[in-house]
Amino acid sequence: MNIFRQSICLIVLLFFFACAKKDESFIQKMEDKAPIPHPNEAPDLWLLAHIDVETTGLLPGHHEMIDVGIVMTTLAGDIIDSIFLRIQPAHPKRLSPGAKAVNAFDADHWQKMGALAQSAAVDRIIAFHKRTAGDKHVLMVSYNSHFDAAFIDHLFRSANKSWRDLYYYFILDIPSMAWGLGIRELTSNWIRDRYEVADEPHIAEKHTGITGAMVNVRIYKALLQYRQDIMSNVPLKK
Repeated sequence: MNIFRQSICLIVLLFFFACAKKDESFIQKMEDKAPIPHPNEAPDLWLLAHIDVETTGLLPGHHEMIDVGIVMTTLAGDIIDSIFLRIQPAHPKRLSPGAKAVNAFDADHWQKMGALAQSAAVDRIIAFHKRTAGDKHVLMVSYNSHFDAAFIDHLFRSANKSWRDLYYYFILDIPSMAWGLGIRELTSNWIRDRYEVADEPHIAEKHTGITGAMVNVRIYKALLQYRQDIMSNVPLKK
């Protein structure tokens, strides 16, 4: 019995040692990165990844992603490529009634539509990023960014990977952009009405990560136009 217990302890210690070495290696890799030019210094070296996720609820780590849409654009918001993935959560029974009303998630239906396992979804996201971004730096952009970023983080952690390998550590938030332009609302109604931006579907079966990511791109471009309109009315300094 003592030998058995010692063996178990040794296995556990080796496991934690391996994890620690992996974490140290990842952290060292982050620390060793050379300085990079910021977007205002070299805009051609940067892209934006507009991300929207649908989930089984509001609590990252307990609830899970059930789909994700990513639209890669230039800093001007011009679309380069996009990807949409359905993901089979590990704990589908944690689905909240509110989430189901928004995205109509059903585990059996997702399986029939070819939903990916979480690790496979991460691999597809990484492959998409490498194919579309290449050596360029990428900023993540979302509407209510802490929500999407937290779920992306948990998805990548479930596959023992980190989203930091793909995206810069700054994350852009669309409502914050609007707030800085004087639009003091948490919805996009005002800017969408002003520039006739088409909204995404609000029918649960058609409401997905990619419809959300696409409308976020349209809102982002409308905000750029709004800033340009404001600046055009500002007298030039003599």
